[in-house]
Amino acid sequence: MRLVSFRSNREVRIGSVVDQQVIDLNLAYELMLEFQGKLRAKQIAEAFLPANMVEFLQGGEESHAIAKEVTQFALDYLKNSNTKIIHSLEEIKLDAPVLNPGKIICVGHNYREHILEMGREIPEIPVIFAKYANTVIGPQDDIPFFPISEQLDYEAEFAFVIGKRARNIKQDDALEYVAGYTIVNDVTYRDIQRRTIQWLQGKTVEGSAPMGPWLVTKEDIPDPSGLEIALTVNGEERQHANTSSLVFTVQYLVEFLSNLTTLEPGDVILTGTAGGVGVAMNPPTFLQDGDVVRIEIDQIGVLENRVKTMEVVSHEPTAKAHSAN
Repeated sequence: MRLVSFRSNREVRIGSVVDQQVIDLNLAYELMLEFQGKLRAKQIAEAFLPANMVEFLQGGEESHAIAKEVTQFALDYLKNSNTKIIHSLEEIKLDAPVLNPGKIICVGHNYREHILEMGREIPEIPVIFAKYANTVIGPQDDIPFFPISEQLDYEAEFAFVIGKRARNIKQDDALEYVAGYTIVNDVTYRDIQRRTIQWLQGKTVEGSAPMGPWLVTKEDIPDPSGLEIALTVNGEERQHANTSSLVFTVQYLVEFLSNLTTLEPGDVILTGTAGGVGVAMNPPTFLQDGDVVRIEIDQIGVLENRVKTMEVVSHEPTAKAHSAN
């Protein structure tokens, strides 16, 4: 199943994608319950299929099973309905599948080719850093390029999303805690990243985590290894890899990270990028205004965003008024 966050009439909803159609899961469930003669249909739908991806994932396997049932109900009974339950992809705006993740955990130096091109040794322990939720943008948004740097770079990343609370999980059980998989571009301001030994500054600029186009649930990708990844800039291939080249697998990362902290539904983990980043080219080649960055991953789809130069707008604090004595 492909799950999306989408915007219709300025309201964010979640849906399932079948062919070129998006089914509003919350509204479809409400209608299904009414069709079955259930009372308090709206309240039940809000509880089990809320229109928010993180809250939906918190419902676990029960909400997931209902979503599958509701999708089939909508296809069988609501195709000709006048209610706005089923949308074409063209008439709605796709947002990032997980808009407000509690944690975005990133893994550095996790593809052998990228490690070698950066002149480093294969790590024995995962290199971990973070991005903030305000970096997340959707598959139809532009990548904002702020004039704080001239070294804007791309990083194609295979990402997984946590589906249920995980603490001290073993690798053998790890995939039970994964909800599904998506694509993220770990956009990086290289000079800012490297001006201190900590990478955070160059990784957390607004809009530096394009995500999407959807979340593919784990039953559709039972084995996250062996997936081809390719990134192009204006049609020129820059990165090409396979998830079988990960130093630390999805299963290993669930075990490793869940021993450090409790992973929660909706947390997004980026598994690292392959060789071919712009900073490692000879000469280094960075993104420019108008460049189109396209990432394609087997069994997930395509994430494509255009770079757009932005102006810096200052927000001065409003002076407080002082009353006369």
